[in-house]
Amino acid sequence: MLGSSAGSSAGSSSVAARKVDGQKAAKRGDRDGAWQRMGMRRLDDRVRRQVECLSASHGEVREFFTHTPCTSLDRMVIAVGDGAGNNAVVSVAWVGFRTTRDLRAFKRIEDRQGSGDIHPLGASLLGLADITFTGHNYGTDIDRTTITIAEAEPAAGHLDAATLDALAEVAAYLPRPDLVRPDPVRP
Repeated sequence: MLGSSAGSSAGSSSVAARKVDGQKAAKRGDRDGAWQRMGMRRLDDRVRRQVECLSASHGEVREFFTHTPCTSLDRMVIAVGDGAGNNAVVSVAWVGFRTTRDLRAFKRIEDRQGSGDIHPLGASLLGLADITFTGHNYGTDIDRTTITIAEAEPAAGHLDAATLDALAEVAAYLPRPDLVRPDPVRP
């Protein structure tokens, strides 16, 4: 089972291989395929768009936005599950900046544990109990002047830390919601 706590190196390499395959699918815009490669399926998701980041952030990240505003903010919360009762909630935020210099300065702050964050959309939007995102299962990706930040947390059953981290790292490669192409038709 993908989310088991067996902890063997074979299990770790399996998660790593699935993560790479999931990231490739995500880069192609195949959201459902990305989750399938991780042994999961998308159960539900919600998207919210904002034009500013200050009100959606806290800590040093919020302080950064007081002098360097973002140009766009899209956030998504996704519930995924393996069909055996092991479910996770994944938060994804796409933050746009005017310049790559602004983006790099933001990333230096965002990557430090405890420095603040973009508020993730709550699991309550999906009808689930609210989840606290810790930042321990974290992934990012950069595309020109946009950074994608993803976090994953368990929602039900058991998913080990390696799997949760891989889910976040796959989610970081998902295209911005307005750029998602329809999933390919499968026979």
